[in-house]
Amino acid sequence: MSIHHKKHEMPSQEAQVRAHNFQEVALGYTPEIALEEAHRCLNCKDRPCVSGCPVNIAIPDFIAKVREGDFEGAYQIITKSSSLPAVCGRVCPQETQCESKCNLGLKFEPVAIGRLERFVADWHNANVHHPAVKPASNGHKVAVVGAGPSGLTCAGDLAKKGYQVSIFEALHTSGGVLVYGIPEFRLPKDIVAKEVEGLKQLGVDVETNVVIGKTLTIDELFEDGYEAVFVGSGAGLPNFMNIPGEGYKGVYSANEFLTRSNLMKAYNNDPVTPIMKGGKVAVVGGGNVAMDAARTALRLGAEHVYIVYRRSMEELPARKEEVEHAIEEGIDFRLLQNPVEVLGYENPDDRRDPRNGFVTGLRCIKMELGEPDAKGRRRPVPILGSEFVLDVDTVVIAIGTSPNPLIKSTTKGLEVNNHGGIIVNEDGLTSREGIYAGGDAVTGAATVISAMGAGKLAAKGIDEYLSKK
Repeated sequence: MSIHHKKHEMPSQEAQVRAHNFQEVALGYTPEIALEEAHRCLNCKDRPCVSGCPVNIAIPDFIAKVREGDFEGAYQIITKSSSLPAVCGRVCPQETQCESKCNLGLKFEPVAIGRLERFVADWHNANVHHPAVKPASNGHKVAVVGAGPSGLTCAGDLAKKGYQVSIFEALHTSGGVLVYGIPEFRLPKDIVAKEVEGLKQLGVDVETNVVIGKTLTIDELFEDGYEAVFVGSGAGLPNFMNIPGEGYKGVYSANEFLTRSNLMKAYNNDPVTPIMKGGKVAVVGGGNVAMDAARTALRLGAEHVYIVYRRSMEELPARKEEVEHAIEEGIDFRLLQNPVEVLGYENPDDRRDPRNGFVTGLRCIKMELGEPDAKGRRRPVPILGSEFVLDVDTVVIAIGTSPNPLIKSTTKGLEVNNHGGIIVNEDGLTSREGIYAGGDAVTGAATVISAMGAGKLAAKGIDEYLSKK
């Protein structure tokens, strides 16, 4: 049988329709498409795709099950390694991980591993309704700080081994960046809730509205009988450019902008926490978060949305698929441009709708690419005399985040690096006995799957540590 040279396309909403709603853009494979795509897998003996997966899913094995039409069997293989398959199938950058190692990709397009993973997880969620079986208790208690992808993964792996696990989450709902950072049109919140419910069925206890470092300290968790603690508190501290005018009303960090929309439903007709109303929006940055913010602004009713990025399209760090979707939806990419000042005015008597803010423009300067920097990317250099003003009402800064310093400041002896990331060894162990950490709290902002890999690693370390006690 001849092999299709290209992946099977992902069915999606039409661009001009989806740009005005928050429903999921990608519609998912049908069983027929999934079967055809699964037949593209070469089932290689060396299994290079597995080495590209941060949680080491047995990719050829689950695809073989799909090829047989045994979708539940495929799901069971995936969940031996991943606690969040429906999430990973949607948001993981497979093109730079498992799919980048696919042998088929040496000659043709690689197998659509992520799309198949999503299909399998969605099929299971739609067709299998019996609860997970809670394992017998092994008598040990572990606390997990943060219900994001790293914490959920660590909790799931430990619960499967019989640990009594409690997750302490600062927000009112579980999911971390999966619920406050990633928009509904990329990752529906009911998908996250379904994955969390599966962990609860395994016996994981989730305590929301608990800020570790304020409500309770890590030392108090040990006093309460927890024998080990995993810190997966993420990187919720937004970075700013430190340019004039960033304090004006109408300037947001991407964290605040997306949280208001995703978690607090600012897209409702009468929102409790409004963001903006119409107008023109500039999103500064070129990563996935910038794409999410720009596409969210469009759906919130912006008349025009710009992406302002200081490098060229070739250096844009966002996933190719997200960039393509943004372009299709009409996002205006202003490349090789960099903001130097937010323009605005302060007038307490202004009667405009306050949701428009007081921003009047974004002063930018044109850039050119110079010599490579330490990471090998050509460094952007300002072109003198090339300044211009972009007419906008709202500015969203999406240039990254850092770990919140709260855990460090309330936990004695916990060492961090110059960027505020918790220092860990190869097992995820911190400088304090019994305290492990992983995900963005260690690395700074990174991918969901890398955070999951860190949670998995730490769960293994905790299991080995407590097995000796």
